[in-house]
Amino acid sequence: MTERMTQDTTIFSRRESEARSYCRGFQTTFTGASGSIMTNDEGREYIDFLAGCSSLNYGHNDPDMKAALIEHISNDGVAHGLDMHTDTKAGFLRAFEEHILAPRDMDHKVMFTGPTGANAVEAAIKIARKVTGRTNVVSFTNGFHGVTLGALAATGNGYHRGGAGTELSGVTRMPYDGYMGEEFDSSKLLAKMLNDASSGMDAPAAIILETVQGEGGLNAASPEWIRSVAELAREHGALLIVDDVQAGCGRTGGFFSFEDFGITPDIITMAKSISGFGLPMGLVLVRPEHDVFGPAEHNGTFRGNTHAFVTAKVAIEKFWADGTFAERLKGRELIVVEGLQSIANLFEGAYLKGRGLMRGVDVGSGERASEICARAFEKGLIVETSGPNDEVVKILAPLTTPDEVLVKGFGLLLEAATEVAEAGPTIQIAAE
Repeated sequence: MTERMTQDTTIFSRRESEARSYCRGFQTTFTGASGSIMTNDEGREYIDFLAGCSSLNYGHNDPDMKAALIEHISNDGVAHGLDMHTDTKAGFLRAFEEHILAPRDMDHKVMFTGPTGANAVEAAIKIARKVTGRTNVVSFTNGFHGVTLGALAATGNGYHRGGAGTELSGVTRMPYDGYMGEEFDSSKLLAKMLNDASSGMDAPAAIILETVQGEGGLNAASPEWIRSVAELAREHGALLIVDDVQAGCGRTGGFFSFEDFGITPDIITMAKSISGFGLPMGLVLVRPEHDVFGPAEHNGTFRGNTHAFVTAKVAIEKFWADGTFAERLKGRELIVVEGLQSIANLFEGAYLKGRGLMRGVDVGSGERASEICARAFEKGLIVETSGPNDEVVKILAPLTTPDEVLVKGFGLLLEAATEVAEAGPTIQIAAE
């Protein structure tokens, strides 16, 4: 079996599209995964600090979710139900209402979209435009909201925008918090633009943002800036959309990334870890007064993944029924921060970025960060880069990673970074 798999790796380069990406940096064939460990076809184990790009916040093959899913399938449970009423959908909605919405005094309706974050963003933008009768959307530098055309228009990354093959319009881009330096409050610039009838900015249907920009380099906005932007949205009749696709489901500490900021978004987009098990699932949370779509006005054959409902319910009840899990994350955050700081100490000007367990270290260049990740993979650690030039070594380890595995993973990462630091001259970069 091992020999066959090893020999067959040419199938990927021979037959798979050139659009493949993650596999280029991880040249092996994975055959199994459990918790925070992935195993290849030769039996070698790798510590996973990528977690499906935050789609596996609770680790690979959580035993309780797996058991529930196997039971559902074995009992001929509904495998695909469009958006019909099913027992699994009811179970998820009840758990979500009881353990997520009600404790946070949130009255949002749940709209199931196609099973990606991009589709959830598409729906959110369409809702805002229908509610307000406006077309303009304010988004921010380094934001990443997906690569379908509506979401891509709101995305800042030039490489991905270049793949559109058509004009991307309907969006006004503004500087994210810190983009112009620590002393520049870009929310005041946004206020000036919105209040000046001659600024050239059309009244927005929505303002969309990530509280931590996952693909944009782990830029974390301050609570004050977030509140200012939320207030501007309210003052000017725009809907506030928080894209929590990557930063949600505990990645920054709370279930939502904005919980301690004193805001209530009009719309929240979620995907990635919302299923709990890595199964495709996307949804939009929308305030009842903005729930304006008619039946199937935004639809998709796979809106509402029945198998994902099964595992998502278990994830909510297991990890979010009380505050125990969130409290444990604080201790793991300290391990991550300490590990990243040891790497930052190797490079002049390097500094930590992010929040919660959505963290990284800016090491000054994409070449350096990529080399660190490549050497880490050789040592048995899966870790990726982030940022406009891939200059950030980004940590997205499963939130359930045992402390000793976190420590071991950072040991491997430190070894890799030390080798890179010793191999070449320090690159000068601006301090945070």
